Amino acid sequence: MENFQRKPEITADGSVTFYIPEIDEHYHSTNGAVVEARHVYLKEALQQYITLNLPKQVRILEVGFGTGLNAFLTLLRSEELQIPIHYTTLELYPLGAEQVGMLNYAEQIDASRLHLFNALHEAEWGETVSITPFFSIEKRQLDLVRSPLEGLFDVVYFDAFAPDKQPEMWTEAIYRKVADAVIPHGILTTYCAKGVVRRGFRDAGFAMERIPGPPGKREMIRGTRL
Repeated sequence: MENFQRKPEITADGSVTFYIPEIDEHYHSTNGAVVEARHVYLKEALQQYITLNLPKQVRILEVGFGTGLNAFLTLLRSEELQIPIHYTTLELYPLGAEQVGMLNYAEQIDASRLHLFNALHEAEWGETVSITPFFSIEKRQLDLVRSPLEGLFDVVYFDAFAPDKQPEMWTEAIYRKVADAVIPHGILTTYCAKGVVRRGFRDAGFAMERIPGPPGKREMIRGTRL
């Protein structure tokens, strides 16, 4: 996947995603990259955890840094909430600087925050970097299939490519590895609503539920760690 093409495309809400022709896959929903991220991860994962637990800080694990959109939206939300967030994100194949320059998320959301979006991508891999007083990020360039997952997390954004495109990321071993890193009552969401995925996370230790998906998708799934 490292040498695959990544072609920019404009999604329905005006935000950019990348299309990978070699596997016929997009990084985000073509119905709106920003709309999808806000619904699946910010609303149904982060806000759900905060509403139920009223935490003083939140530790997030993201499986699939990709374009950095989820991280950027979470950073902005941390400032609104005034809650410190430590964000750990995994990505085996980071985008290059030229590809990052094609992304228009700051322009779509708040152009004055472009420097923060760039800071996320410029942060050193393998180090914890404070971007704002309320947001720090640790980017790990690793293969979750072959590497251990260190740390404990309150919220998980499971944002790997679809099971038929990246099947190695949707296995019992991965589900259990993630589950072992989540605290009791922690929240996990993913855009994928396949029954086999829901059952896999259930068997790994999550209470799973189907909930309404983002525009263009009837359902998604959310889990609460038992």
